[in-house]
Amino acid sequence: MKVDVLLGLQWGDEGKGKVVDVLTPKYDVITRFQGGPNAGHTLEFDGKKFILHNIPSGIFQGNKVNIIGNGVVLDPIIFKKEIDALKEQGIDLTQKLFISKKAHLILPTHRILDAASEASKGKTKIGSTLKGIGPTYMDKTGRNGIRVGDILSDFDRKYESLKEKHIKMIHMYGFEYNLEEYERGLKEGIETLKQFTLIDSEYEINNYIKNGKSILAEGAQGTLLDIDFGSYPFVTSSNTICAGACIGLGVPPRSIGEVYGIFKAYCTRVGAGPFPTELFDRDGELMRQNGHEFGSTTGRPRRCGWLDLVALKYSVMINGVTRLIMMKSDVLSCFKTIKVATAYKIGEKITNTFPFELPENLEPVYEELPGWNCDLTAIKSQKDFPSELKNYISFIEDHLEVPVSIVSVGPDREQTIHID
Repeated sequence: MKVDVLLGLQWGDEGKGKVVDVLTPKYDVITRFQGGPNAGHTLEFDGKKFILHNIPSGIFQGNKVNIIGNGVVLDPIIFKKEIDALKEQGIDLTQKLFISKKAHLILPTHRILDAASEASKGKTKIGSTLKGIGPTYMDKTGRNGIRVGDILSDFDRKYESLKEKHIKMIHMYGFEYNLEEYERGLKEGIETLKQFTLIDSEYEINNYIKNGKSILAEGAQGTLLDIDFGSYPFVTSSNTICAGACIGLGVPPRSIGEVYGIFKAYCTRVGAGPFPTELFDRDGELMRQNGHEFGSTTGRPRRCGWLDLVALKYSVMINGVTRLIMMKSDVLSCFKTIKVATAYKIGEKITNTFPFELPENLEPVYEELPGWNCDLTAIKSQKDFPSELKNYISFIEDHLEVPVSIVSVGPDREQTIHID
């Protein structure tokens, strides 16, 4: 068997959580391979809404195995809150959620360092979620980090040593903070982690592959936030692309199967950074309100704009996407005309490649298509799609040379149409 990978193709918030939930019944194992609690995967079903940060989105579908891989960074305090919230809904994960010993821990001082660093940048802030993600990955690559497996042996000494180092760094920023407030809940979070089975996930996952188990790897954030290939420096601190699944799970490239690329029928972005098709008019506000475009982790309003096929084609290329999944097509139902960027104009030059930097003088080159201008939310089959939506899908497929296999027409798991 192969590991199928599901990831976002834009700037995150594409709707990965819902799709993992929809696809989970056909898989035995669901994994997370990178990122941390800066992820906010939203799922809606049976009239309820759930937002997951650390936990794989396959937990609601039967007795599936769910694994937090070594590439993830885990905050014990947030993890406990997430577990407690699910327990209140009658969901006990201790028997079906497994955590890699090699996943790194986000400590309270990581969050302080994150806040201090962001505050020091002034107008050049990158829009960090202030969850301590960046400083944790910095400690990981700097070989100073504390891993989940360390909670089983001499954790207190290791924690105090790293905390002392962090405090000296924070002092250099002149940043004021209350350490006791940041540390509140840490011990309880560590004890909660100890209730779960901590595993050598690379062995477990490769054994699942060997034994013919089907595996879905769930990415966080989006391709254009990748530390290497995103809109640097306005990116996250991990590899969000398909190759990141190999590193974040410990599987060889030959074990990768289908690559599901998820995108919205338009574009959004949270925080700072370039956004070629961003709208500052009534159309952008309509997208925001109709799509409820507010960050599930931060609550910040998302910036909205038309679909960008230049960026999307770039994402398809570096991920090796085999199947496309289009989300939130219902949000565009209010538009009589829909614009799609098919090229960039930079000065006098027209290009259809994603540049090293996205300069301020970049202008998207748009093509206009007729909108479907009708409610899609009650549609149950692709045969009921309005012709304009079919044309929109075909237009995207022609440009990206990859088929669209799923179209979402609403937030509920039932509002998901599989394309023949």
